[in-house]
Amino acid sequence: MAVHPEVAAYRAARAAAGTPPLYTQTLAEARAADLAAIRAGSGVVEPVAEVRDERIPGPAGELPLRVYRPAGSNPLPTLLYFFGGGWTLGSIDTADGICRRLANTVPCQVITVGYRLAPEHPFPAAVHDCHAATRWVAEHAELLGVDPDRLAVGGDSAGGNLAAAVTLLCRGDGPSLAAQLLVYPNTDQSGEPAGPGEDDDPTLFNSRSVAWYRTHYLADPAQARDPLASPLLADDLTGLPPALVVTAELDPLCAEGQRYAERLDAAGVPTRLAHYPGMIHGFFAMPGVFTDGRRAQAGAAAFLRERFGLPSAPDEVAQTPAGTAVRGG
Repeated sequence: MAVHPEVAAYRAARAAAGTPPLYTQTLAEARAADLAAIRAGSGVVEPVAEVRDERIPGPAGELPLRVYRPAGSNPLPTLLYFFGGGWTLGSIDTADGICRRLANTVPCQVITVGYRLAPEHPFPAAVHDCHAATRWVAEHAELLGVDPDRLAVGGDSAGGNLAAAVTLLCRGDGPSLAAQLLVYPNTDQSGEPAGPGEDDDPTLFNSRSVAWYRTHYLADPAQARDPLASPLLADDLTGLPPALVVTAELDPLCAEGQRYAERLDAAGVPTRLAHYPGMIHGFFAMPGVFTDGRRAQAGAAAFLRERFGLPSAPDEVAQTPAGTAVRGG
């Protein structure tokens, strides 16, 4: 299992700086450190034609939304993006760089949802917040300038888990979704995470990180069997929207992300798996550090462009960027 040179440099820098793992910090410290690290690695802040904050009714009070609109007339294809952070860290600020880049690159409207965090609000609060926001956006499509026939969901890490769970709920309750973008998603919380090694490198996201987030999110370990917590355990995945699943070789969530892609494909869901050798969890959110982060975001934009029926970008290569492997339709 080869480590990408950029990962080796990143790991060495964190070790030299003595950066403590998030799971050794208090929640307040971890939340601040997580946001700072993402901002430091996200690269240049891209301007977007319009960025505004909104508040909408949620299951337990108001939910914050941030709306990113590229130049263009209504209605626009729209991606609801759920930020990562183990359901415990993060906010609408966490995914700011990703949302800006996708809004410009697809181009499409991107809306990120400020769902409730654990342990203050454990499972399934975040799932229901994200589903409620998805339904509200669809029901208020005209107000927000949304094309209701081109609505997608996505997210990274815990946000990918929430996006997958939302598709299960939308299959029964609506709205209809055009696509799902799942970036190194948690899909099975019922067992021990399968990591790249037994030493659990403290400079990187590792199996101890996975367990730390899980204990905050699930008030009862038995909830891990619920498909809304572990979409991989759902009995039936038929009828879900076309998916792009992004995985990283050195990520303890890699195997479960790949298994979810395989199950989606077996269920007849058009599915693409983009696997990045030598990469680590979090690389997608850090294009300022990892070249493959930029490639993965470009690949996500190309997938959404296709699902939204938009023309290919002038400089878009017809194949997957180097360093990835894709299968499925």
